[in-house]
Amino acid sequence: MELIEHWVGVVNGVVWGPAMLVLILGTGLFLLLGLRFMPWLRLGYGFRMLWAGRRAKGEGDITPFNALMTSLSATVGTGNIAGVGTAIAIGGPGALFWMWCTALVGMATKYAEGVLAVRYREVDARGSHVGGPMYYIKNGLGGRWVWLGTAFAIFGAMAGFGIGNMVQANSVADALQTKFALPKVWVGGAMALLVALVLIGGIRWIARVAGKLVPFMALAYVGGGLVVLGLNLEALPQALSEIVRQAFAPTAAVGGFAGASLMMAIQMGVARGIFSNEAGLGSAPIAHAAAENDSPVEQGTIAMLGTFIDTLVICTVTGLVIMVSGVWTSGETGAGLSTLAFASALPGVGGYVVALGLALFAFTTILGWSVYGERCVEYLFGVRAILPFRLLWVAAIPVGALVQLEFVWLVADTLNALMAVPNLIALLLLSPVVFALTRAHFESVRGVAEEAA
Repeated sequence: MELIEHWVGVVNGVVWGPAMLVLILGTGLFLLLGLRFMPWLRLGYGFRMLWAGRRAKGEGDITPFNALMTSLSATVGTGNIAGVGTAIAIGGPGALFWMWCTALVGMATKYAEGVLAVRYREVDARGSHVGGPMYYIKNGLGGRWVWLGTAFAIFGAMAGFGIGNMVQANSVADALQTKFALPKVWVGGAMALLVALVLIGGIRWIARVAGKLVPFMALAYVGGGLVVLGLNLEALPQALSEIVRQAFAPTAAVGGFAGASLMMAIQMGVARGIFSNEAGLGSAPIAHAAAENDSPVEQGTIAMLGTFIDTLVICTVTGLVIMVSGVWTSGETGAGLSTLAFASALPGVGGYVVALGLALFAFTTILGWSVYGERCVEYLFGVRAILPFRLLWVAAIPVGALVQLEFVWLVADTLNALMAVPNLIALLLLSPVVFALTRAHFESVRGVAEEAA
C-alpha cells in the first residue's frame, strides 16, 4: 500500500506540476485574448442574463439561474475554506494573489465551457438534455476524438466519489463533531438520507435545492466575513499590500510559518484556485448543458459568473479574514487556519460560522457532483447505469464520514488534473467556434440596440 501511495504521489506531483499550471493558465489567457476581454467587459451583461434566467429561455431541464446554482453547489465547497487556508499556510499570502489571477483568466475558460455545453448538447433516452466535455468532444471534434471524451468521462466518474463525495462527507463529519460533538456515524447517516431524498428527483430536484440553498449559504458566509473585515478595517490596507508584495517575492519564515518560495506561492495559488472554482476541469458545463436556454453565448456569460463568485468573492473573503486576523503565521493549515481566523476575530461565534459554512458547502458539493458523476456514467454505460450509480453514491457518504481519507484525497486530486487535460485540449481546438458564436451574438445584440435607439 505504501508503494501505491508513493507512486500516486509522484503522479500527482507531475499532473499538478508547472506544465499543468501553464496549460490551465495559458488556455484561459488564450481564450481571454481571443474573446478580446469580453468576460471582464460583459460582467454586467452576465448578471443581467442571470437575473432574466430565473425563467426558462428555451429548451432544457432547469432554468439558466438554477444551472449556475447547481454548478456553484459543486464548486462552493471545502476549497473556499480549507483550500484557501492550505494555499496561504503553504504558499504564503502571495498565493491569494495568484488565486485571483487564476480566476480572472478562468472566467474566459468557464465562459467557453458554457458556450460549448449548450452548443453541442444532446437529448438522451429519457428526454433529458445532457452535455459537457465528452459531448462537445464527440459532436464538435468528430469520431477521431471520441476516445478523449471517453477518457474525460472515466476520470470524472472516478474523481466524483473522492473529491465530490467522500472527502466532503468527511469534512462535514469532522466539523460537526468538533463544534457540536455530533457522532460521525450520525452525521454520515443523516447526510446519506438527505442526499438520497434529493437524488430521487434527479437534476431537477437538485437544481431546485441548489437554487434555494446556494444563495443563502453564500450570502450568510460572506456576510460573516464582511463583519470581520469591518471590525478590522484598519488592518485591511496592510493585508492587501502584503498579498501583492509576497506574490512576487519569496516569503520569509515567521512565527509558525516556515516560509515559501515564489514558485510555491504560484503553484499553491493556481492549484487551490482551480480546486475551488474548477475552471478548466470540465465539470461545470455538465450542469449548464441542462439549462433551459437556446443561446450558447447567454448561458456562457452566466457560466463565467461561477468563477467570479466562487474565487473573487468567497475565497477572497476567507483569505482576507485570515490576513486581517493575523493568524496566518500560526502554523495552522487548511480548515483549521480558517476556523482560527474567524474564531479569533469573532470570539464565541466565528468558529460556528466556519463549521456551519463548511457543512452546508460540503453538502451542496455532494449534490452538485452527483450530477457530474451521473452524466459521466450515463455517457459510458447508458441510462440503465443511473440507478446503480445513485445507490453507490449514497452508500459512499457514510463511509467517507467515518474513515481517514488522505489517500482518497490524493487519488481524487490526481484524477481532477487528468479530467482537465481532455477538456483543455477540446477548448483550444474548439476555440474558433466559441469566438465565432460570441462575435455573432454581440453583433446581433448591438444591432437590436441600435434599432431600438
